[in-house]
Amino acid sequence: MAILVDGDTKVLCQGITGSFGALHTKGCLNYGTRMAGGVTPGRGGRRDTNDLPIFDTVADAVAGTQATATMVFVPPPFAADAILEAAAAGISVICAITEGIPTQDMIRAKSALRDFPEARMIGPNCPGIISPGRRVAGEGADATFEGGCKIGIMPGYIHLAKHDAASGLAVGVISRSGTLTYEAVWQCSNLGIGQTTCVGIGGDPVKGLGFIELLDMFERDSETDGVVMIGEIGGSDETEAGAWIKQHMSKPVTAFIAGRTAPPGKRMGHAGAIIGGKDDTAEAKIGALRHCGVHVAESPAEIGSTMARALGL
Repeated sequence: MAILVDGDTKVLCQGITGSFGALHTKGCLNYGTRMAGGVTPGRGGRRDTNDLPIFDTVADAVAGTQATATMVFVPPPFAADAILEAAAAGISVICAITEGIPTQDMIRAKSALRDFPEARMIGPNCPGIISPGRRVAGEGADATFEGGCKIGIMPGYIHLAKHDAASGLAVGVISRSGTLTYEAVWQCSNLGIGQTTCVGIGGDPVKGLGFIELLDMFERDSETDGVVMIGEIGGSDETEAGAWIKQHMSKPVTAFIAGRTAPPGKRMGHAGAIIGGKDDTAEAKIGALRHCGVHVAESPAEIGSTMARALGL
């Protein structure tokens, strides 16, 4: 099983005629995702470079394709409105890949999303979400898959479905960092640990789904045997997640916190990665997570091996 998306999910791309939208739509198609079409105002009725139908609005696209998920590659000044347009059209999974959306726009969008309880936003400034498919042919970047769903910019071939995992086990992955998501996945796959779903939640201060909501989904998913959680300095999300894990989680959780050497008051990479107080530091978060029974990796190179030990492998 998987959370949020699977091989039956039909996906749109908002901004499909832009260079990044077109490129990553092709990547998702090549992975086996059921890409149904795209949205670019003023271009409705045409076909994109991947021969998918283009619609003027998300409402038109949903009516024409019955899509339930979308990935947003709309430029930053217009991306928040694109998110709300998708929610209003009945889209249930909205992956906002766009980086650099103004914080005030996201505050407005997140507040407005309360009127659409069925809509779940991932991101912004994130790699997206993937529920790995079964490998049917090839190796490495030339491999082909079926039964999965990739929405975003992650390299699909590094992921491993539980069906193909030597250990017979699979974990969920939740991460604020795109590149560390790929690192954790690659390590787990090489150790024979599959993944049910991997979610890049993004590093912006105002975002959609967070650690706790996704931990709850993975706890309820019968096929998920554990969870990898990748956090970083800034904010209190990881500490609050640790408290939730201690009280509610029955499955092992492995964590890594990036930013141990970051100086206070200086933003490091992500807009939300800034130490604002003593509880925002990596050391404080690591201590809090360990106190809650989370298995914390000392370095990025040990994420996979720490998860393997937590699973008893």
